[in-house]
Amino acid sequence: MTIWQNITDTMSLFVPMAITICIVGGVLWLAHVLLIKRHKDAGNERLFSRQLTMLVLTLVGVVAIALALPVSDSSRNQVIALIGLLISGIFAFSSSTIFSNIMAGTMLRVTHPFRTGDFIQVGDLFGRVVQRGLLDTELQTENRELVALPNTYLVSHPISVTRSSGCIVYTTLSLGYDVHHSEVETLLLQAAQNAKLTDPFVQVLELGNFAITYKVSGMLADVKSLLSARSNLRREVLDALHGQGVEVMSPSIMNQRKMPDESKVIPNYTPKQTASTSDTIAENVVFDKAEEAERREQSIAELQANIATCETSLKEASGEQKESLQAKLTALKEQLKALNDEPIKGEDAT
Repeated sequence: MTIWQNITDTMSLFVPMAITICIVGGVLWLAHVLLIKRHKDAGNERLFSRQLTMLVLTLVGVVAIALALPVSDSSRNQVIALIGLLISGIFAFSSSTIFSNIMAGTMLRVTHPFRTGDFIQVGDLFGRVVQRGLLDTELQTENRELVALPNTYLVSHPISVTRSSGCIVYTTLSLGYDVHHSEVETLLLQAAQNAKLTDPFVQVLELGNFAITYKVSGMLADVKSLLSARSNLRREVLDALHGQGVEVMSPSIMNQRKMPDESKVIPNYTPKQTASTSDTIAENVVFDKAEEAERREQSIAELQANIATCETSLKEASGEQKESLQAKLTALKEQLKALNDEPIKGEDAT
């Protein structure tokens, strides 16, 4: 009877732990079914928060089982401290792999530097974001390859994001000094327009020993056709130059021509009007958001100064003048609120 009583007492000590294990196991299984298994085809983008939830639930379950152990309070505290030490050790030894990628993925979600479907450039890799996962981010390159980049790599390297509101498409080429720059700029601007780019502009990048380096750029509204737009621009440049008899050769090609000793390689100059404002257009197109932000700040500063002046005058006014100032103050505040709520021109919605 005494032995049976001891066995019964011993088993009763493990009942709370067994119940806790069953509850924790059931909750984790149910959470896995509801959060992960039913949405296994959703992709890493939608599973990110669900995977984080499962991780937190698992850690909470381990702590709950530790609290239910049939041991003394001091031993239970030691077990909990041991679990904390193990978790800390996992974070320490895996800081450069799993958990660092989890933290980096969380940071990318908070800072939101890019979205799914955006074109991004990271190092030598250029592609479109397919999925943003718990541990890595998947890109599809120009060759249709799928590349998984660890989130720590994205956090530790600069990321260039192509804005969904539009981007600059450009190409560069070198031409000899025997063709005047005004003629070249006219042809390049026409090529950019034929490639269906808006606000085109041409820049002279370098005056080399044997050739001049030009850069033709234009705004592309539909960024989804970025690759085709780049190819179309190069094609139109070739057609425009070759159509007017302008040679497009590498500067390394040696082209010897017999010419009189007193002759000079200077093209016939014909004044052109098409390229006269290309530099102004370039600044307006490239820095449009900066210009808009500066304009907004100046307008907000002016409105705030007018509001402060109006409030000061209102304290000393009376009668009809006070009512007029009050109406003016209300109108100024409404303008300030509307200006603060107005999105910057070209800013992407989040």
